[in-house]
Amino acid sequence: MSIRIVKNLIIGAGPAGLAVAGRFREQNVSFEIIEKTNKIAWSWHHHYDRLLLHTVKELSYLPHLEFPKEYPRYVPKAKLTQYYEFYAKHFNINPQFNLEVKSIKRENGHWLVKTNKQNYQADNVIVATGVNRVPLLPIWKNQENFNGEIIHSRNYKNAKPFIGKKVLVVGMGNTGAELALDLSEHNIDVSISVRSPLLIVPRDINGRSVQLTARKLERLPFGLGRWIGKQVRKVVIGDLSKYGILSSIKDPIDHLRQTGKTPVIDLGTVKQIKSNKIKVVGDITSFYTNGVQLKNDIKLDFDVVLLATGYRAKISDFIENTDELLDQYNIPKKVIADGMHKGLYFVGFDNYKLGGILGTIVTDSKTIVLEIMKGNK
Repeated sequence: MSIRIVKNLIIGAGPAGLAVAGRFREQNVSFEIIEKTNKIAWSWHHHYDRLLLHTVKELSYLPHLEFPKEYPRYVPKAKLTQYYEFYAKHFNINPQFNLEVKSIKRENGHWLVKTNKQNYQADNVIVATGVNRVPLLPIWKNQENFNGEIIHSRNYKNAKPFIGKKVLVVGMGNTGAELALDLSEHNIDVSISVRSPLLIVPRDINGRSVQLTARKLERLPFGLGRWIGKQVRKVVIGDLSKYGILSSIKDPIDHLRQTGKTPVIDLGTVKQIKSNKIKVVGDITSFYTNGVQLKNDIKLDFDVVLLATGYRAKISDFIENTDELLDQYNIPKKVIADGMHKGLYFVGFDNYKLGGILGTIVTDSKTIVLEIMKGNK
C-alpha cells in the first residue's frame, strides 16, 4: 500500500474535525481530512429524532461561521447536520470518506497512519474521533436467557417501535433521561434504572437559559454563584429521593471533574418522574427469561432493555503505546501531546467543562491550530 505524505492530517469529519479544518482554511494551512464513514458528521445524522442541542446556539457554532439567524435557540438535529454540511462546503473541506484508521505510530520522525485503503505519513496528526466512538455494552449475569430485546441507545430513533411494550432504560445521563421522556410522552410503560447519585439541572428557568445564567454567576465572588445555583436546583428540581433518585451534593463543576459525568439537563423528565409516568428502579444484578433482577432481589418483567450506558473513546485501539497519554477515563490528558507523542493533537475529547462539548471544540481547535502554526515558523 502506497504512502501519501502530508503535513497535517485530521482524523474524523465530525464537528471537531471540521472546526480544525475551518481554522486551517482561515490561516491558509494545508491539510487533509479522512473519515471512516460516508458522510460529514455521521453520528449527528444518526442520533434520535427529537434531539436538540442542550446548549444555546450562540455558544455552539463552529469557528468563523455562526448559525443562521433563523435557527432556534436550541438547534434541532436536522438543522445541525445541514449546518455542518454547509460549513464543509463554505470552507472547501473535502474529506476522504470510508477510510478507517487501523494504526498510528511514530516512525522515522513522522507519524505513520495506516487505514483500510491508504497510508499516510504526517508531521501532525489531529485526532477528532471523539468520546462517543464505541458504544459501551455492559454484560450482566444470565443476559443470554432474556427473551426480550436489548438495544443500545445509538440505535434508538423514536418511540414508534416500542408502542405497546414495557421498556427499561438503563442509565440516566442526558441520553437516558431524554429517551425515557420520549417514551413516556408516547404513553409507553417505561422505567429507568439509576445506580448512582445524579446532579440534575433545568435547561431553562422562566424562559431563560440556565447555561447563560450560570456563566454570569461564575463571575460572582466568594463562591456566591455556586451557592445561588444550589438553591435554584433545590427549588426547581427538588428532593427526588422519594422517587428513587439521590442527588449529588457536589457543585456541577466538581461533579463533572470528579465523576467524569456531565450534569443531567432536564427537559421534562423530572416532571414525568414526579407524576409516575416514568418509574425509577435500582441497579440491575442479572437477567432472567422475562426481565431483570435488581440489587434488592426484586424481579421486574420487561419486553425491551434500552442501554443508555454511554460510549468509550478507545483511541488505544489504533494509537500504539498510549502510556502517559490517557487519564483515568481513558481519554487524552492534553489537547497537545508531548514527549514521545509530540505531533499528536486531540480535539473533541475534553468533556470536563460545563460549556458543552461544542464550546470546548471551538477553544481547543484554536489552541491546536495556533500551536501548529507556531511550529511552521
